Amino acid sequence: MISVISVVTVAVDVLSWLIIARVILSWVRHDPSHPLIRFVYEITEPILAPIRRVTPRNSIIDFSPLIAILILYFIQWGLIQIIR
Repeated sequence: MISVISVVTVAVDVLSWLIIARVILSWVRHDPSHPLIRFVYEITEPILAPIRRVTPRNSIIDFSPLIAILILYFIQWGLIQIIR
């Protein structure tokens, strides 16, 4: 049971850091064809795209990464409660 909780925690942490990396990449010039950058975009896009569809687009700041991280930690908390 502890190992399942650890896997859930590590998965959420890795996804959160990849989302943060994507935010940082949006601030700097980068090569979108680089394999590492493509990996970050391919992993995070399925998480961010549905959130972008439901959040308003009238501001300069994209809040979807923040919302995604909050949702991921909420899911993590829920899964850990179910596992325990």
